Amino acid sequence: MLKVWVVGSNGQIGTAINEVIEPLEIEVLNTDQDELDITNTDDVISFGEINRPDIIINCAAITDVYKCERNRDQAFRVNALGPRNLCIVARKIGAKVVQISTDDVFDGKSDTPYNEFDVAKPKTVYGCSKKAGEDYVKEFTHKHFIIRSNWIYGQNGTNFVNEFIAKSKKEDFLNVANDQFGSPTSAKDLARAILYLMETSEYGTYHITCKGVCSRYEFAKEISKQINSHVVITPVSTKEMADEVVRPSYVVLDNFILRLVNGYQMPTWQESLQEYIKEIKED
Repeated sequence: MLKVWVVGSNGQIGTAINEVIEPLEIEVLNTDQDELDITNTDDVISFGEINRPDIIINCAAITDVYKCERNRDQAFRVNALGPRNLCIVARKIGAKVVQISTDDVFDGKSDTPYNEFDVAKPKTVYGCSKKAGEDYVKEFTHKHFIIRSNWIYGQNGTNFVNEFIAKSKKEDFLNVANDQFGSPTSAKDLARAILYLMETSEYGTYHITCKGVCSRYEFAKEISKQINSHVVITPVSTKEMADEVVRPSYVVLDNFILRLVNGYQMPTWQESLQEYIKEIKED
């Protein structure tokens, strides 16, 4: 039986992986920060050598861009040194590594989708720390899958969908940026793609997002429609949102290598959102 170690199992991607995994075929080792500090090299090596997983999926990260700006050292400790430690033990035991990364490794100045061969030029501390994590993964083990995704949402996480739904229940009017573009991707659909890919030997960097592109405003309108909300949504510029950290404006990722390697098909972002809304309504 394949043994998979899910690091950061309580987050939205870790939760999704546990939901879609086949328990009769895969033994899962779940750890989060309360069980194991991935910044502690000795503890990580000890856990890996004792349990000897075949695959390590690293979902652990500080993803709050504002927190990263205020705590640069901690951002790099978790987002860069954490993956390094996991790759050190992975090389010792011969395990594959799946490292979850982000569109924030790009500067957002393009007007065409980024593919895996475009040069990463992160502008935020979060993006820089995740890029450093990618570099460590490449340095310490060749048996790796670096997965960059975009506008991820799921249960057990702070994300645009959950925040919008919460705000729409309390407020009558909401302003949403109409000059930020991406491809909304549910954690569950991302998890399915990860499980599909991790059992192959097609190592390297992958962009994995749902099909289609929209602005934050268009995304909000679709969420509102699917939850039958009557909130009035006004499109505004990013500058008018007065965010303390300027996020990349165009972070559309092209699933280029995924198409070349095996033709794995992601659903459209609207279909993915519909499945998610249905699930949270049932809960």
